[in-house]
Amino acid sequence: MFLIFDPVYLILATVGYFAMFLLASTIAPRVAGRLAGKFSLYTSMLILALLILTVSGSIIYYVLLYSGIYIGFYGLIAFLVVINLLMYLFSPKIINMMYGAKPSPELQAFVDEVAMRSGDRRKFRAMVIKAPPNAFAYGNFLSGKFVAVSDSLMSMLSREELMAVVGHEIGHHRHRDSAVMLLFGLLPSVIFYLGYALVSSGLRDERNRTSALIGVVAVIASFVVQILVLAFSRLREYYADTEGVRVAGKLPMQSSLAKIHAFYYRAPNALNEVQGSSFKALFIYAFTDAVASPYISARDIEALKKAKISPVQEFLSTHPPIPKRLRFIDTLPY
Repeated sequence: MFLIFDPVYLILATVGYFAMFLLASTIAPRVAGRLAGKFSLYTSMLILALLILTVSGSIIYYVLLYSGIYIGFYGLIAFLVVINLLMYLFSPKIINMMYGAKPSPELQAFVDEVAMRSGDRRKFRAMVIKAPPNAFAYGNFLSGKFVAVSDSLMSMLSREELMAVVGHEIGHHRHRDSAVMLLFGLLPSVIFYLGYALVSSGLRDERNRTSALIGVVAVIASFVVQILVLAFSRLREYYADTEGVRVAGKLPMQSSLAKIHAFYYRAPNALNEVQGSSFKALFIYAFTDAVASPYISARDIEALKKAKISPVQEFLSTHPPIPKRLRFIDTLPY
């Protein structure tokens, strides 16, 4: 049975998305505003990681404790884990086929140079793709580690700017972001399907309506955890930006981000392509709203730092908005 055709599944997903939207537009910005600047990036990542694991573990533990969950749920969780692991293992081949990724000796030499600057002696496989300006890191322990850069981005950026972008992507590998985000990204799904199983069980047995109620709470909680996971993903992007700055400097990192942002201002069709990709969490650019001027200068970068952003779009995105990334780079000591 395909869950998408199950009215219970559809109703729960709708309720959850509404709760997530409400949280992203009201509570989350207020909490973020009060905590802004109180912790370093590393401390923030640690606190948020512990919060996600604690909240997720507590929800799963207490729901299982209450329900004496049946074997079918464990089978569902095993299925989710296997699917995510298979996606992790086979995604490099899928990405290479989807984007027509090809090895490039010139880019390989460049990536090797950036890796040496970053102090990483591992071999990262450089791939060129034909796509709108973007770059991303992917791979695993079986396929090797890849750094993909679009041909359009290579022609658009200066050498120093491209070095900053490649440094950012190598940073994702250095920080093991593919594996880290696989783990954290799995937690909301586990909680959601646990809640779904309880609701379905409660609706089938009129004597056990409490299970359905607990299931609804678990579903809503799964979307709350998803908000936290998205926040953690944005922190990992800041973390990768530090690597780009370390190998190339602040201005090249800022100007590369601003140029990419400006391109999508002029090319909404390319922006739609990025938004619609299943792999947008990998990209150096994936924020949904373009606010940049189509022409980039030092004055434009300064103006972009002050640009207003939508809290809803920010809190529902895997990437921080470019103005915040530019301001964050200013705070780095490199």
